[in-house]
Amino acid sequence: MSTPSTDENGALLGPADIRELAAALGVRPTKQRGQNFVIDANTVRRIVRTAEVRPDDVVVEVGPGLGSLTLALLEAADRVVAVEIDDALAAALPSTVAARLPGRADRFSLVHSDAMRVEELPGPAPTALVANLPYNVAVPVLLHMLDRFPSIERTLVMVQAEVADRLAAPPGSKVYGVPSVKAAWYAEVKRAGAIGRNVFWPAPNVDSGLVSLVRRAKPIETTASKAEVFAVVDAAFAQRRKTLRAALAGWAGSAAAAEAALVAAGVSPQARGESLTVEEFVAIAEHKQD
Repeated sequence: MSTPSTDENGALLGPADIRELAAALGVRPTKQRGQNFVIDANTVRRIVRTAEVRPDDVVVEVGPGLGSLTLALLEAADRVVAVEIDDALAAALPSTVAARLPGRADRFSLVHSDAMRVEELPGPAPTALVANLPYNVAVPVLLHMLDRFPSIERTLVMVQAEVADRLAAPPGSKVYGVPSVKAAWYAEVKRAGAIGRNVFWPAPNVDSGLVSLVRRAKPIETTASKAEVFAVVDAAFAQRRKTLRAALAGWAGSAAAAEAALVAAGVSPQARGESLTVEEFVAIAEHKQD
């Protein structure tokens, strides 16, 4: 195991450490899994700070990779559970933690799995989610974790800048869409910063952004189920250039039935999905006629 690159990094990994670990494991970052490892200790410290990780937090991390962010989280939180799909990375991470933070190793758990298939986690319920998510699976993984683990109060994810913009977009924005509405169902969402390309290895050809999601203190009150609300959202944006009367015709059974649901919900049938709040989508779902 390599020694830390500089004294100031302490237990955290620097560029030389990352490359040495990767070489020892025979790991080459793959595009298929969107792997870009963070090689800058200051960046992981900033992520932990921005995530407002507290000493009593149980943090779940998705896609820990070689452990850059994992170590910083473990220094700040009560415990960390990491979910890793890659066989080689999952096998190596516990020993990296044990070597770098021996006093905290008993506070670390690894789940070797696809995050989309995770239904339970070891130990106490997670209170925070902090992750560097590959852009190709970022939104479904984020929504799955928020849905499956309602104890997660605060989330900070690093994603492709374009995905960050979509998640945090307000109604009326050009990039407001399905991810924006579904994230808003669970949480207050906002952009929380930008991340340069040079802190990754290999450097991606896209910029990255941080997104903060603070779970709603009380879930949205509705007689409709989440599945019913999300069905309206999906239908509205499947044909986003159409008016809601037309876009929701298939969902409602006919354009006339869609218009009736919209009018009952207090939404103009001539509006488009990109102008609606999550609460308005909820109202439409509630007024669908069987």
